[in-house]
Amino acid sequence: MGQEQVTDASLLIILCADLKAWEKNTQRYWRNAAQEIQDFMLPAMDGYYRGNDQVQRDETMRSCGLAAQTIMLAAKSLGYDSCPMDGFEFDKVAELINLPDDHVITMFVAIGKGAKEAWPRPGQLALEEVVIKNGF
Repeated sequence: MGQEQVTDASLLIILCADLKAWEKNTQRYWRNAAQEIQDFMLPAMDGYYRGNDQVQRDETMRSCGLAAQTIMLAAKSLGYDSCPMDGFEFDKVAELINLPDDHVITMFVAIGKGAKEAWPRPGQLALEEVVIKNGF
């Protein structure tokens, strides 16, 4: 869409996730755990994800969100600016990178030196509006 963050970034990271990773060689996730933990966790993973497409998608978003934040913090520690992005044509990007059918693109992270100051955050919500304590 011609966004400067994408066209002019020094580095553009496309974060993708495998929706079916949970059923592909699942032992790799727990290979360093004690056998009794593996015996519990491997079937538990299958029971949690199998047939639950929403949970599978939620996990990809959660995992990639954590990865994106870590990338952005690392970039900042090295003196770079970054920008998480989701305003792009997912299907076109998927085609461009030959994304497998069982994967999803979760977001971009653009990294580089800022060309200008970021826009101010208009409409920032008050803390009391976004932090709920002990229930609604």
